Amino acid sequence: MRSLIYSVSEKSAAPDLIIHRGVDPIPEYNNPSLIPGMFPTLFPFGIGGFEDPDRPTALSFEKQAEYYLDLPDRQFRYHYSYIFVVLNMIQRRRSHLHTHFTVNSHHFRSVAESITSLSAQTLSDVAEIIEAEKSTKSLNSEQKKAMDLLRYVNTVAEKIPGARTEIRNYFGYFGLAHVFFTFNPSPVHSPIFQVMYGDKTVDLMSRYPRIPSSDERVRRLAHDPVAAADFFEFAVKSLFEHLLGWDYKRSQSTEKGGILGRIRVFYGFN
Repeated sequence: MRSLIYSVSEKSAAPDLIIHRGVDPIPEYNNPSLIPGMFPTLFPFGIGGFEDPDRPTALSFEKQAEYYLDLPDRQFRYHYSYIFVVLNMIQRRRSHLHTHFTVNSHHFRSVAESITSLSAQTLSDVAEIIEAEKSTKSLNSEQKKAMDLLRYVNTVAEKIPGARTEIRNYFGYFGLAHVFFTFNPSPVHSPIFQVMYGDKTVDLMSRYPRIPSSDERVRRLAHDPVAAADFFEFAVKSLFEHLLGWDYKRSQSTEKGGILGRIRVFYGFN
């Protein structure tokens, strides 16, 4: 720690590490330096950040995060916190950027005029009062107007396509499903997952491939969840393609079909 501060006897000597600080929070949006600054071991040169305006081809935050997880250099997927931090940012972005308000049509005009007449500072002050659960008796007229809007304005988060609605639409168009089944391949016991993890000693051509001990297989699963997700996707597609006769390129059943005949349509989620 002595090297982090200036020495009294050597005033000209600079510290080895300077931690900058300020009163303004670091912006999360449109800040290419944010992720490289948070993970210097993953971005040793400080380049390759997200949402870089100088990039010739625009790349979304989610696509770039997914790309880093698929790199041959697996440092990103092996990092202890990168996946969790980026996923948290993606979820919060969906909440921030896709939240909207709904108002009854009878009150739309009056509510719209009230919202446009209020300042951002007033809304911020009211939000702090509500968050801190303070008394609302001392509110001024503008703050009371903002509080009254809560009776007419409903906040609606991002609309994620619901499985129930899609399944009902499938039933309405194609009829009731004939088969329901659960497919849950286990990567821990699969030689294929061991190869996806990077184990080159596993011989998939053997009838009974030799795989590591159960403890080592569990550690590998925890160490590389991306490989586990890739294995699950591979297993599901292999099941439908080779056992049930589904052609993913044409999005329809093959001419010969599978063990259940020709499939007209299927619906699945994980």
